[in-house]
Amino acid sequence: MSPFGALREQLLDAATAFADAPGTVPGILSGMVDDVDRALREELEIFPVCHHSPASALAMARRLREKQPKVVYLELCEDLQPLLDELRNCRLPVALQAFASELDGFPPAWGPLSVVAPITEASAEYQAIAYALDTPDVELVLVDRSADHVFQWLPREPAEPPTADEDAAGHGEEAALHGDAVGIEIGDLRPRFAELEAHLLHHGKVRHWSEWWDQYVEQPLVGADYETYRQVMVLIGSLFRRLGPGDGDRLARDEDRERYMWTRMREHLAASGVDPSQCLYVCGAFHAASRVEQFGLAAEAPAYDISPPTATRWLYGLIPSSHSAIEAQFGLASGSVSIAAATWTKAVARWGVTPYRLAGQQGARKRAGRAPLAAPAPPGPVTDRLSGFLSDPPALDGLDEAELLGWCVDIVRLARGNGYLASTADAIAVFETSILLAGMRNRARPTPYDFQDAAVTCIEKDVVPGRRDVRRLCEILLGGDRIGQVGYHALPPLAQDVYDRLSPLGLNLDKRAVQRALLNLDASPELVPCSHLLWILRHLLPDGAVRPIMGSRKLGERSIQESWDLAIGHHQRAIIELGYEGVTVEQVLEQRLRRSVWEPRATAAVALAAVEDAILYLGSRRFTDELGARAVELLAAERTVDDAPEVLRRIRRLLTHYRATEPVLPAWCEDFVTAGYAHYCTLLPTAFVDDDTGVRQVAAMLGFLSSMESLALALGCDRAQLELAVRQSHPEAPAKVALLWAAQSQLGLLPMAELRSRCDELLANPLVIPAFPQYMSGFVQALEPAPALAPFVVEMMSKAFARLPDAILLPWLPTLITTLRDQAPELVPVLVREAGRTFPASLAAVDTWVPPWAARAVPQAPAGRVAAPAGPVTGLLAGHPAACDAVAALLGCDGGWQEAVPAADGPGHPAVAELLARHPAAADAVAGLLAPSRTMLSQAVG
Repeated sequence: MSPFGALREQLLDAATAFADAPGTVPGILSGMVDDVDRALREELEIFPVCHHSPASALAMARRLREKQPKVVYLELCEDLQPLLDELRNCRLPVALQAFASELDGFPPAWGPLSVVAPITEASAEYQAIAYALDTPDVELVLVDRSADHVFQWLPREPAEPPTADEDAAGHGEEAALHGDAVGIEIGDLRPRFAELEAHLLHHGKVRHWSEWWDQYVEQPLVGADYETYRQVMVLIGSLFRRLGPGDGDRLARDEDRERYMWTRMREHLAASGVDPSQCLYVCGAFHAASRVEQFGLAAEAPAYDISPPTATRWLYGLIPSSHSAIEAQFGLASGSVSIAAATWTKAVARWGVTPYRLAGQQGARKRAGRAPLAAPAPPGPVTDRLSGFLSDPPALDGLDEAELLGWCVDIVRLARGNGYLASTADAIAVFETSILLAGMRNRARPTPYDFQDAAVTCIEKDVVPGRRDVRRLCEILLGGDRIGQVGYHALPPLAQDVYDRLSPLGLNLDKRAVQRALLNLDASPELVPCSHLLWILRHLLPDGAVRPIMGSRKLGERSIQESWDLAIGHHQRAIIELGYEGVTVEQVLEQRLRRSVWEPRATAAVALAAVEDAILYLGSRRFTDELGARAVELLAAERTVDDAPEVLRRIRRLLTHYRATEPVLPAWCEDFVTAGYAHYCTLLPTAFVDDDTGVRQVAAMLGFLSSMESLALALGCDRAQLELAVRQSHPEAPAKVALLWAAQSQLGLLPMAELRSRCDELLANPLVIPAFPQYMSGFVQALEPAPALAPFVVEMMSKAFARLPDAILLPWLPTLITTLRDQAPELVPVLVREAGRTFPASLAAVDTWVPPWAARAVPQAPAGRVAAPAGPVTGLLAGHPAACDAVAALLGCDGGWQEAVPAADGPGHPAVAELLARHPAAADAVAGLLAPSRTMLSQAVG
C-alpha cells in the first residue's frame, strides 16, 4: 500500500468540500501525490533540486556524505563534461560555455551560438561536482542533451533563437557577463501559469517570485531532513507541471529532455554494470515529477531516438559570471542570488554541515578537516513526511536582534558613505520598520527583503545623491554582487598568450579595476611588442577593454610615448571568446578581416579599410595584396557610388603610404586606379542625373578621376573617356549643375571667364536667386576635384553674401555649415586659407579694400611702356596662347595679354615686361631650364 494513502484521502476530501469543480481539482491533487510516490519508489534515487538554492545545496551535501554514491548523474549538457575539472582553477561564480561561430545545420541568422551554465558555490550541482571530482572511484556523468541539441530543438521560426530575459534591466553592467547566450540551469522552478504566480505573490504578501520562494520554500526546507526535503520538492515540481500549459513547445522540449536523460542513464548502467542503488540522479524538481513513458529503470518503453549532432563545430571554455548576470539571464529579482549566497553561508555555520569544495579552488575559504566518511546507510522505507509538513505550522525563528541591529548600523554607514544624510535615528527607524513590516506580512522574523523595504522607506529621500540607491546598498551589505574569474590555467591558449605578452607592463591583469599603463617606447624598446598587441586588442575587443589615452596608430605615424587604460580583467569574457576563434590575436584578426571582405555585403570601402588594418596590425604583404585584389573586384562589381567619398579618402591615404615606403606601387594599387578610373567614368553620367546619388558622392567621383588622372594615364587609361563622360552628363539639380561646370572648367572645356559670367547671370536673375545657395553648395563640393577653384568659390560666396536677400541667405547659412562639418570637413581649411589671402588682414584696410574681382579690368598699356627683352620666354608665351589662356583663367586674369604680345620678340604685358627688364639674368636662366622641355610643359599646362 502507498504510504501516501492518508494524505491522498485528506486532499480529496478538501477538494470535494471547497472546490467549485470537484472533477478537476481532485484529479490534480491526487496526481501530485502519485507523482511524489512514483519518484520516491524509483530504484534509481532521484534528487530534486532548484537552481542556486541554499536548501538544495545543503541537502545535497548531507545526502552525499550519507549515501556516498559511486555514480552521480547530473542534469547538465553532456558535452560540457571535459570543462568540469577546470573549475578548480577558477574563482566562482563562473559559467561553462559552448560556443559556435561557424554554423552548419542552423540558420545563419542565429550565429554565433552560445550556451552557458553558471555555477555558484551555493548550488547543489557544484556540491555534486566537487564530491565526484575529489572522491576516489566516483564517476560523474552528465546526461542532459548537448549544446547542439539545445538549438536543434528550437523552432526555426522566428529567425533568431531566444536569449536571456530582458526583465532585469536594472541589474547593472555586470548583468552582461553572459552576453546573449542561452542559459542552461538545473531546476527551473517557477510557475508557468501566470495567474498562479500572481495568486501566490498576492496572498504571500511579497513583491516578486524570488521573495516568495525564499519565504515559503527556502527557509522551511533549510533545516528539514532529507526525506521531507525530497518529498516537498517533488510535490512543488508536480504542482507547477500540472498547472502549466499542457500543449506548449516548452513542455514538449522538457519532455524530450527527460527522455534523453533516462536514455543516457540506461545506456551507462548497461555499459558499466553498476548497481543502481549506488547511483544518484540529480535533476530539477520539475523533471523529478516527469510522466514520460521512459521514466524509471523498469519502464518498458523503447529508448528515445537521439538525433545525431549537426556538423557545427563547437568550442568549449569557462567564462566569468556574477550574481547579477545569473539574475538577469534567468529572470530573478535583483539581489536574490546574493541573498541566497548569504543564506547558504549562514546555514552552513548554523547546521554544522561541511560542504564540498574542489581542491585548489580559488577564492574558497580555508575549510576545517573533513570528517571521515562512515559506511553508507541502507535506504529505509518510504514514509509520509508531507502530511506533517503541510499540516503543522512552520517553526518560527525568534527575532535575532543582533543580526538586525548589525544590518541597520551597516546600512547607515554605507548610506553616509554614498552621500545620504543618514544618522543614528535612521538606524533606529530601519530597525523598528523591519519588525513592523515582518509583522504585517505574518513573519515572526524580518527577512532580508523586509529589511530592504524598511531601509528604502527610512533612508532614501527624493533624490539619489550618488551612483547607488539604498536598495543597491542593501544588496551590497547582504552579500554583494560576487563576480567570478577564470584562472590562468583554465584560459584558452589565446588568452594565456595575451597575458604572457602583456606581462612586461608589470600590471596585475586579473584586477577588474581600470589600470593605467605608461609606455616610453624610445627608452624601453622591449615594450614595443606590448604596444602592438594593445592596438590589436583595441581593434578586436569591445569599447572600454583597452583604451588609448595618448598615442595613435595610423599610416605613416609612430608614437614615441603611449598611455593606456586597461580593463582586461573586467572584459575577461571577451578575451576568452577570442580564444574560440584562433590561437593568437593575429590569427583572429586575419580571419575577421578576410571574412569581412568576402561576406556578401562587402564593398570596396570595406576592403580598403581591411587593407589599412592589415598594414597597421599584421604587416603581411601577401595578405595585404590578397585583400587589395579583393578590393579591385568589389569596386568593379559595384553598381552604386554611395561609398565613393570613403573610397577616395582611403585610396589616397594608401597611395601616399606606398609612395613613401616602397619603391614601386603594389600591382593591386595600379589595378585599383585603372579599374576605378574606368568604373567612375562609366557611372558618372548616371550619377549626375540620379536623384538618389548625392552631391558629395558625385564630387568624390570627380575627385578620384582628377587626383588619379596622371597615374591612370600613365597606366594606359584614356583621358577622352573622362571628357566624353562629362559631355554626356546633363544634370538638372542646381548643385550638380554647378559641380558639372566646375568639372568642365577643370578639363578646360569651360573658360573661367565664361564660368564667372554664368554665375553673375544667375545672381542677376530674380527667378534663380532662391536656388543660388544650391549652386553655391555644388561649387563648395567642387573643391574636392578642383581645389584650384578656391579663389573662385570665395569670390562667388562673397557675391552671394553681398547680393542675396536675408530671407534666402540666413536659412542657407546653417545648412552650409552643417553640410561642411558632416560631409566635407577637409574643405573648410581650403576656404579659410583662400579667404585669408583675399580679404584684408586689418580692420583699417577694409574701408579702402577693393575686391580683386571688382578691379579686374586690364588698363590700356601706356605709350611709353617698358619693352620686354627679347628672348625665349616671350617666344614661349606667344607660341602657346592656349596654355597661357588656361593659366590666366585659373589666376583670375582675362586674355588681354595676347594683344600686348604681337610677336615672339615683341613687347609683353606691362607688368611682365617690367619684371623681365628688372631681372634679365633670372629670365634667361629660367628660359634655359625650360627650353629642353617646352613641348612637355605646354602639354601639361594645356
